[in-house]
Amino acid sequence: MERHTEHSSFREKLIEHLFVGELLKIAWKNGACDLEVAKPEVDNSGYDVILESNRLVRHVQLKASYKGGKTSRQKVHVKLADKPSGCVIWIYFDENTLELGPFYYFGGKAGEPLPALDGVKIAKHTKGDSDGLKAERPNIRELNKGQFHRIDTIANVYEVLFGEI
Repeated sequence: MERHTEHSSFREKLIEHLFVGELLKIAWKNGACDLEVAKPEVDNSGYDVILESNRLVRHVQLKASYKGGKTSRQKVHVKLADKPSGCVIWIYFDENTLELGPFYYFGGKAGEPLPALDGVKIAKHTKGDSDGLKAERPNIRELNKGQFHRIDTIANVYEVLFGEI
């Protein structure tokens, strides 16, 4: 467990690569081989990866938690709603084997925008200022796990992102 905390940036990239690799494997196995993957040069709109398949472009914010973890909320950048078909995928993984799944999805159907974030709780900084006050982060919203839709398999994630395989 200590390694997951100490090397969280390494783990985050590893989970991202495993996730993208699984999506590419699905595209390969289905003979389409049309999945394109891109990364933003600057991270100021909340997404981690851009995926395109079947003429659909998805701007995806990735989140990761190990199975059994206590995290019940995720922070989402409001600019993600400005992107066509923006979405958030919360990936659960086994901390020993790194096997992925289940997945939790927040977004619209393939080709539809992110659901409105109006009225969603504004996130606060995790650390307080010198007086202990935690300032609001006006561009960040906090979603509860109950606002996400559970998806059990990576094949089903692909279908949610791009429609029928």
